[in-house]
Amino acid sequence: QVQLVESGGGLVQAGDSLRLSCAASGRTFSSYAMGWFRQAPGKERESVTCVSWNGGRTYYADSVKGRFTISRDSTKNTVYLQMNSLKPEDTAVYYCAAARRLDFRVHSRDYDYWGQGTQVTVSS
Repeated sequence: QVQLVESGGGLVQAGDSLRLSCAASGRTFSSYAMGWFRQAPGKERESVTCVSWNGGRTYYADSVKGRFTISRDSTKNTVYLQMNSLKPEDTAVYYCAAARRLDFRVHSRDYDYWGQGTQVTVSS
């Protein structure tokens, strides 16, 4: 069993930066692929970015490429999402997820554990 706790969300202005953190419990964190998803009001949950078990492979949605960076620190059992040049359309609840797989997965259905989410609001 893995428990995920997100933090770092908040209210920022367009162009600002935020770093989200996702702290995972469990000693098998280093063997899980990790992902960040987001869900805006009235919209379906979408994949933002994900990373393989060792950080060697990553995926980014086109909407965040060049602005967001995912990273993981296995010594701290934590995955990060650095978000730069934020836009109002980035406003959503951001969720961290873990998959019992080594390679990253894009689809939410492939993830086994989810955090409770953290709100990110970007004002124009």
